[in-house]
Amino acid sequence: MTKHIIWDWNGTLFHDIDAVVGATNEVFKPYELPEMTADGFRAVYTRPIWVAYERMLGRPLTEGEWELLDNGFHEHYFRLSDACALAADAELALASWTGTQSLCSMAPHAHLVPKVDSFGITRHFTRIDGLLGTTGGEKAAHMTAHLTAIGVDPGEILVIGDSVDDGLAARHVGARAVLYTGGMTTRAELKSTGFPVVDTLSDALNFA
Repeated sequence: MTKHIIWDWNGTLFHDIDAVVGATNEVFKPYELPEMTADGFRAVYTRPIWVAYERMLGRPLTEGEWELLDNGFHEHYFRLSDACALAADAELALASWTGTQSLCSMAPHAHLVPKVDSFGITRHFTRIDGLLGTTGGEKAAHMTAHLTAIGVDPGEILVIGDSVDDGLAARHVGARAVLYTGGMTTRAELKSTGFPVVDTLSDALNFA
């Protein structure tokens, strides 16, 4: 039985795919790569993010290149994400869940907390955790720390996210997961995890 939901932010509650793709295109302009669409981005997206960048470039990143790309990405992303909104049914899904819920994101914590608050939804979460250190890595360790902080039995938790990494992080801590198609990952990749795949956040709650 699910007592607690752990939500992902980027690409799940926060519909920011346009900002992500736009920022990625901006930061790769000096490389003269073809401009990507959302579907093109989903085709290369993975975590760690630097692996996705290596897929785009067709070569390993050189020393220091990841840091430059990541810093550039966030500079453009923070600007472009101001035009992004919550997923269509995010507020309905948050309000309709009668158990507890929290937010575990790979976004920088200092940016995440005020962004969530700007939508007036902070009250729904018992805890909000973004990253305090380097961005771009895998979510498993961050999810483990989040689980320790909230003190909920993983067998009573449902993770709702938009990436394979969300599913792997849930599996790592012993929680269940539902994966949502509105974000960064293709349906085929999401289905390859073996977790349920849904097209709306409200549908995800059916698995709770």
